[in-house]
Amino acid sequence: MNAPPLPPLATLLALCAALSLTACATGHVEEPPPLKAPQSWQAELPHGGSSADLRQWWQQFDDARIASLVEMAERDSPSLDKAWASIEKARATLRSTRSDALPSLTGSASASRSNQVQSGLSTTTGESRSAGFDASWEVDLWGKVRRNSDAASARIEARTADWHDARVSLAAEVADTYVQYRACMLLADAYQREATSTAATEQATANAVRAGYTAPSDGTLARASLASAQSSLLSQTTQCGILVKSLVYLTGTDEPALRQLIDGGENRMPRPAALEVQAVPAQVLRQRPDLASLEREVVASGAEIGAAQADLYPSLSLSGSVSVSASSLASPATLWSFGPSLSIPLFDGGQRRAAIDTARANYVSAIASYRQGVRTVVRDVEEALLNLDGARRRAQQAETAAREYRNYFLSSESNWRAGRTSLLTLEEARRSALSAKITEITLQQNRVQYWIALYKAVGGGWQPGTPVTAPETAAEEQTKKS
Repeated sequence: MNAPPLPPLATLLALCAALSLTACATGHVEEPPPLKAPQSWQAELPHGGSSADLRQWWQQFDDARIASLVEMAERDSPSLDKAWASIEKARATLRSTRSDALPSLTGSASASRSNQVQSGLSTTTGESRSAGFDASWEVDLWGKVRRNSDAASARIEARTADWHDARVSLAAEVADTYVQYRACMLLADAYQREATSTAATEQATANAVRAGYTAPSDGTLARASLASAQSSLLSQTTQCGILVKSLVYLTGTDEPALRQLIDGGENRMPRPAALEVQAVPAQVLRQRPDLASLEREVVASGAEIGAAQADLYPSLSLSGSVSVSASSLASPATLWSFGPSLSIPLFDGGQRRAAIDTARANYVSAIASYRQGVRTVVRDVEEALLNLDGARRRAQQAETAAREYRNYFLSSESNWRAGRTSLLTLEEARRSALSAKITEITLQQNRVQYWIALYKAVGGGWQPGTPVTAPETAAEEQTKKS
C-alpha cells in the first residue's frame, strides 16, 4: 500500500500564513492593582496658600550655595551614571528582544587548495570555492516575543523612573548635609563663645584664689568648666570637618574649592520657600518616581507570565538556505532549500510549567512591592508634614527660651562679679544658656531638614514623561574613546 503524498509546499505556506494572522497572544494582560490611597492627609499642610515650584526649589532658598552644591553633585555623580547605565542596558534588552521577531540571515564563504599524489610521482592540484546564505524566522504565533517586548519596554520606563529617583535623592542628600554643616558651624560659634567666656571666668577666679578672696575649690571648678568647654568646642569642630568630607564625597569637588564656596558667605541657617503639597494623596503618589518604577515592574512581570505561557505551545519556523560550490575538478553546483518546521513540546519534566509558576510568583512579589511602596509614600509624607508642623509650633518657644536663659546667665555673671552669687550658680546658668541655644539651633536645622524630607516625599517635582539627561563625565568620555 502506497503512503499518502505529502502536502505541497504551497499548502504548508498557506497554513503558516493563516496561523500567523489568526494567532492571538496567550492569556490576558496583567495590569497593576488600582491605587489605594487615603482620601486626605491627616497632618496639616504647610504652605498656607503660597507655594513654590519644586523643579526650581533649590534656587528658591535664601542661600545660593545650596543650588550650587546640588548642581555640582548632579554634574558628576556616580549614582546618576549607574542609573543611566541601567537605562541603556534596558534599552539594549528591548532591541535584543525585538530582534527575535525578525528573520535572521547568515552568510558563509570558503576557499581551499589541495594537492593529491597519484601513481607514485604524479600530482593533481585542485582549488575549491563555496558560498552560501542561511535564513530563518520563527513566527510569533502565541505572542511570546510581543510579551517579552512589552516587559522590556516597561523596564525601560522603570529604570528611567529610577534615574529620576536617584536625582531627587542626591539633591536632597546634598542639601541635607549642607544644612547639617551650617548648623554645625553655628553650634561651633556658640561653643567658641562659651569657651571664651569660661576662660575669662577661670582667669578671674584664679586671680581671686591667689589673692585669697575665694576658696581654692572655686579655682578647681573654673578649670574643670574651661576644660569641658574646650573639649566640646574641639568635638564640634571635628564634626564640622567630617561634614565637609561628606560634601566633598557627594559633589566630587576638591576640598579647598568646596570650603571656599561654603565658607564664603554669611554663617546662618538657610530658609527654603514653602512648597505645595496636593491635598489629595493620590495626586502626590503619581509624582513619586520610585513608586512609578514599582508600578512598571508590575506591568513587566505580568507580561512575562504570557511569555512563559507561550512556551507551552508549538513553535513554527521558516528556514531556507542557498549554497554555491565550485572546484577545478568538478562542475559548479547550486543547492537550495526552503520550508516550514513545526516544533511541538511533548515532555520536558515540568520545566515550562515551573517557568510559568516562577513568572506568576514574580508578579505577586511585584504587586506586594508596589503596595508596600504606596504605604511607604503615605508614611513619608505624613511624617514629614507632622515633623514640619511640630517644628513650626516649637520655634517660638525655643527662641524665647534661648533669649531668656541668655539674659539669666548675663545677670548671674554680673552678680558673680559683684560677689552676690557663687561660681557654681554661674556655671549652672551658663550650661542652661548653652543648652537652650543648642536646642534653638538644632530646631532650626531640623525645620529645614523637614522641608527637604517633604520635598523628597512628594517626588521632588518629578512628573511622568520627564526626560532624563545623559551624563557627561570623564568615565563616559573614556568609554566612548575605547
